[in-house]
Amino acid sequence: MENSAHKRNVMDVLQKIIFGPLLVTDGRTTDLLETMLNEKVRVQLIRQEQIDETDAKKLGQSSGAPYYIRESILVGEDSGFVVSHNIAVVYSKNVPQSLFESIANQQEGIGKVMSSHGMRTFRQPFEYGWIHKAKAADLFQRPVNVQFSSLPTIIPYKKYYIYFGQNPGIQMVEYFNPDIIPHRLQKDIKRLSKEE
Repeated sequence: MENSAHKRNVMDVLQKIIFGPLLVTDGRTTDLLETMLNEKVRVQLIRQEQIDETDAKKLGQSSGAPYYIRESILVGEDSGFVVSHNIAVVYSKNVPQSLFESIANQQEGIGKVMSSHGMRTFRQPFEYGWIHKAKAADLFQRPVNVQFSSLPTIIPYKKYYIYFGQNPGIQMVEYFNPDIIPHRLQKDIKRLSKEE
């Protein structure tokens, strides 16, 4: 029993060390997640819909322009492992037209489109940490059923704005699967044992 508790403590420390930079970065989190998973990830869209003025006003962003909410997960291309659950609110008025069209047409992930178009952005994290799974919520504080196969009790998250100029164009909340670390360890141990 003592050995099991020690392993759990070691895993908790590893998670805090590894997720620390992910939660505070103002860069593309997808790149870090791909490095952690050691494989490319793809976007799976859960839902995308235009929101009404009432919800837009809750965010303090009502302007009459269309607003979209987009909920997705990032999944390992080879393993199918879900690394993050993401919810974005897109303020069409403050997003470059080509990006907005790609998002509205559900063609690609937001980060990949920005990167492929060489768009200059600024990301401003405004909240991050670890949260109890029962408190996971979207940007309107409605409960979210985080799509991780084995949902740990506490999960890391961050909220941030993406600016394309003076005003935020996208507001994001990302929940990260802390089981990415044991998943990666098991994958590497299997690979090493095959090489022996």
